[in-house]
Amino acid sequence: MTRFASALRLEVTIQNRQKFLHAGLFSGLIWLAVLLPMPASLRPVAEPYVLVGDISIIGFFFIGATVFFEKQERTIGAIVSTPLRFWEYLTAKLTVLVLISLFVAVVVATVADGFAYHPVPLVGGVVLGTLVMLAVGFISSLPFASVTDWFLAATIPLAVLSLPVLYLSGVWPNPVLYLVPTQGPLLLLGAAFDQVTLAPWQVGYAVAYPAVWVAGLCWVAKAMFGHYVIERSGVL
Repeated sequence: MTRFASALRLEVTIQNRQKFLHAGLFSGLIWLAVLLPMPASLRPVAEPYVLVGDISIIGFFFIGATVFFEKQERTIGAIVSTPLRFWEYLTAKLTVLVLISLFVAVVVATVADGFAYHPVPLVGGVVLGTLVMLAVGFISSLPFASVTDWFLAATIPLAVLSLPVLYLSGVWPNPVLYLVPTQGPLLLLGAAFDQVTLAPWQVGYAVAYPAVWVAGLCWVAKAMFGHYVIERSGVL
């Protein structure tokens, strides 16, 4: 078994033990409780915003919580002493949480709207949006020793990443929001439910721009992990 496969298996075990898999399913039930009482004609309108909430919870907060659990259990310090490389550690964590987010999103959309949505932009929007949230959540949690301190600081990046909701809703359709990396995924979610019609350049932007951000954020995550985890663990 490769190191990555071992890391992936360990991550699934940890996520299950810490009840994040159960929490993901519970969040899906909450979103269905919001959507199902609505008239069927209104559900596709609300669905992109519901999925943004799902992405925020599973993407941003779940990964931050896993980091603090690992700090409390001192497993994150033990990980840096193993042959496991940072990229294998991070990729395993991202893979499991993206799959949870995607599973919840597809189930919620299918139960609420049947198969009326477009699956390709739905999957693209959920995966890219979750990856951006995961990367920012991971980075923002590393400098803090307690989850309460992190929650206070986390409101700032989370608020910025949520700004594209104002664009899709028409409240503030300012082009400056195209600088926010979650704008593209939200446009894809809007297209999945026929809320917007994307021009070819918007489709390219919606895929490429957040992907570039995720790549850059992962390099930042590696540097911050080295500073806040490896150096403080005394492992050189």
